[in-house]
This record gives sequence, structure tokens and C-alpha cells, in this order.
Amino acid sequence: MRITGMTPYVLRWPEPNDFGHDRMTVLLAVDTDAGLRGWGEAIAMWPEACRATVAVIADGFAPLLRGRDASDTQGCWDAMKAQSWWYGEGGIATLALSAVDMALWDLKARDRGVPLVHLWGARHEALPACASLHVNQPTIEDSVRDIAAHFAAGFRSAKLGLGKKGLSRAGRDPDYDVALVKALRAAIGLDGGIMVDAGNGTVWDLKTAIRTVDRMAEYDIAWIEEPFHPSRVADHVALKKAVPVPLAAGEREWQAAGYRRWIETGAIDVFGLDPARIEGVTGFRLAADAVEKAGATVNAHAWSTAVLTGASLHLSLASPSAQLFELKPLAGPMQFDLVDEPFWHEDGLVRAPARPGHGAEPKMATIEKYRVG
Repeated sequence: MRITGMTPYVLRWPEPNDFGHDRMTVLLAVDTDAGLRGWGEAIAMWPEACRATVAVIADGFAPLLRGRDASDTQGCWDAMKAQSWWYGEGGIATLALSAVDMALWDLKARDRGVPLVHLWGARHEALPACASLHVNQPTIEDSVRDIAAHFAAGFRSAKLGLGKKGLSRAGRDPDYDVALVKALRAAIGLDGGIMVDAGNGTVWDLKTAIRTVDRMAEYDIAWIEEPFHPSRVADHVALKKAVPVPLAAGEREWQAAGYRRWIETGAIDVFGLDPARIEGVTGFRLAADAVEKAGATVNAHAWSTAVLTGASLHLSLASPSAQLFELKPLAGPMQFDLVDEPFWHEDGLVRAPARPGHGAEPKMATIEKYRVG
């Protein structure tokens, strides 16, 4: 099964889970002389980053790997690392490598006729579904109504993204944020899980973070995510010592080495891993291994298309440290139009499909509808 070509697709679509704002990504099809096609994704996000990712794939990795055995995922990964040694320790080259590696693992499982998770062995039959959402309604009451509806529809937990574009003050007023968590806990009762993702749009100093998270702890939040910019390592360490709430971080890391550095700080309990960013499926497995050995939690950051969802789900089911799986709760084109059989939960549990590979087969009609490059 030799690699014969790679075709990248830059997509732009309105995301209902992000208040209708446009989002972008790069999907990648890798073809072989066996007639099989595998799919990967680089979550490049911005127009210039998407164009640069395409350039690295088209001018660098595609000619490098043409004619190589597509099932030799480690050999291809090593070759891409060697090719990009000068410019690939994070950033655009890492995004490009992620897309290629993901597609190759998809091909490897398709060639063997098995779901991707079977290549490693499943540690979970299913994982509880978490509604991964952005808080963007104008009032707390409106937001709680919407979020509670996801619990009523079967989700076991919800992750509240603060500081997002939209109508809400969430992430910009700590008192508002605490009141939101309090009202949601009252609405859903004691059983539902609540995670708070402060995110890039929320800017807290250390004192504000300690005070806010400590107040949220009264309402039993499962973790606080990205409370500071990743560069503020000392503040993460101080917050960890000051509050009784687990800390989550990692979605903006690039490689396993970055996760090992975070592990050494002792500050992080839940590590977000994105295989469309951290050197693909191979990179995810390397990072997850370090997280698992540290006794921390692996949590897939899979907030893009169904291709990323499929790969992330199989990786999560193979990790003994995964506790849940995040899904976008509102139907959007990259989850429900891109593939014939969308990934979803049943009775609050997410299972991998029995289809070979990661289970996401994009429809070319949808790709062409949203293709911008």
C-alpha cells in the first residue's frame, strides 16, 4: 500500500456552537495504489495558517512520502520529523504533520479492515458524553436554559467556555461567572458534571483566579480549564496549591515534550490533547503515555470536524486515563453534514463505530460547498 498523493482542502464554515462565527480547518486526503483513501485534519484555524499548512504538506511532506508504505506510520512520522527539524518544533509544520499522520493511521486501520482503536486495544467500551459549549446567551437565565436542555437530552456533563464572542458577559465578570455556575448547578441537580473553561478570552490575575475558582468550588465543578495563558506557569502552580479544584490545560501544546514539562510542575490534573495539532495520532499516543504514567487524566480536544472527532474518539477509548468525551451539542455542518453517520451519544454514552479506520468518511459535496482553498 504505497502513497500516491495528498490532497489538502481548506474549509470555512459557520459554526452554530460558536454563535455562528466562521471557523476554518485543513482536511487532508491521502491516496494509495491500493485504492484506499485516508483522512486527516490540521486544525490551523486562521486563513494564513491554513495556507501555510497546505504549503508544508504540498511542497514538503507529499513529495517526501510519495511511494512509501502508508502502513509504516512510525517510519513516515520519523521522516516528516527529520524533514522539518529546523522549522517543525511546534507551529505550522506540526499542524501539517498532524494531518498526514492522522490520515496514515486511518489508512492503516482501513487496510486491516478494523476500527482504529483495535490497533491498540480498547480500554473503554464507551465514554460519558460531555456537551462542550460556548456560553453566549445574553442572560444567565437564557444560558442555563440552553445548557440544562443538553442534560435533558442525555449529556452527562457540560464544559462552559467563557470569554467567547457573543452576547454573554461570561468570562468578563467573575461575579457573573460564579452566578452562572451556581444557577446551572441548581437547575441540573447534583449528578451532572460541570467543567469551566476560562479560555483565551478570559484574563484573570492570580488573586482573581483564586477567589473566583474557590467560589465556584462550592458548586462542585469538576475542573477549571486554561485559567491563564500557558506561559504563566507559576500562576498555574500557585492556583493549584490554593484551590480544591483540579486544573486542566494542554490544548495549546504542540508535542509530548510540552506535556512532560507540564507534568513536572505538578500543576495540571487534566491534559487536553488535540491530534490535529500535536503531531497527529502518533503524537497523541506519545503525550497520552506520559500523562497516563503520571496518573493524570487524558482529555481529547476535538472541537472541529467529524474527522478530528473520529480520531479523537478512538484514541480516547484506547486510553485508560480518559474519563469522558466532548461533543459539540448543536448540530453543525462539519459534524452532521460532512459525514453520513455523525458521531453522537446514545443514552449519554459515546461509542466508536464499527467501520474500519477512524470512522469519518467526508462527503465530497460538503467539502466542495465549504472549500475556500
